[in-house]
Amino acid sequence: MSSLDSGVDWERQRAFLAVMSEGSLSAAARRIGIAQPTVRRRIEELEAQIGAPLFTRSPSGLLPTERAHALSEHARAMAMAADAFIRSASADAHEVAGTVRISASDVIAIEVLPAILSELMRAHPALVIELSPSNRNEDLLRREADIAVRMVPPRQEALLARRIGVVVLGLHAHPDYLARRGTPATLDDLPNHALIGVERDSPALRSLQDQGFDVWIEDFAFRSESDLAQLAAIRAGLGLGFCQTGLGARDGLVRLLPEALVFNLETWVVCHEDLRNVARVRAVFDALVAGLRTYIG
Repeated sequence: MSSLDSGVDWERQRAFLAVMSEGSLSAAARRIGIAQPTVRRRIEELEAQIGAPLFTRSPSGLLPTERAHALSEHARAMAMAADAFIRSASADAHEVAGTVRISASDVIAIEVLPAILSELMRAHPALVIELSPSNRNEDLLRREADIAVRMVPPRQEALLARRIGVVVLGLHAHPDYLARRGTPATLDDLPNHALIGVERDSPALRSLQDQGFDVWIEDFAFRSESDLAQLAAIRAGLGLGFCQTGLGARDGLVRLLPEALVFNLETWVVCHEDLRNVARVRAVFDALVAGLRTYIG
């Protein structure tokens, strides 16, 4: 009988995933809330059980071996299944109670969803929300999340999807910036302004260029790959940048050149069809659909 025939302890796999993610024993220990020696012991036990090293030491921390990379996806799948099991067991399927995990883009998750969810959570105090702000589309079929707000049409089968409409992005600036630098009247005026944008080539940058805006990375005075950082820069009056028109109106920002520059993001709320009759998931799903439709007007 091989050493693996008796099964691999989940706590060892949890320690393994934490080290894979964090790159050190100390950071992994903080991530999962246990002592560093315990993490080391669990990794050593797992290595002994599989008969191969999982990490090598380097000046920058612990580097995963090829064997670790090969095993990591299986461990992540088990972690997602364990999390989904815990959420499913958190309350009866007929109660609006227990845990629901939502995945959404950084901006939607942080700037839009809390206000939508507040009334629902007041009405159902036993409801627990796990919110994952991520611009990566988490896999609902693998139960990385129960519900997702997506800016692309869902292509997977076995998903329940509701089209919300279009979230519009436009060029905005803070009134204080415009008072200092003036308001651009045409696209030709934009090179005279401080522009907020990305650090590297991206579909968003190419879309701007396709709309006739001759702008390149070196033209941006403030650069970040984070949509939240760009939004913060617009709010701080650092320059002209793109944000959702709903957020711009809420924050008193001025929309510029609406006829010349616009992005439309088709928006969907999606969940696995197997969860459609779970009361807590359905309640959150319906609240997101209604709230987001109100948000985009």
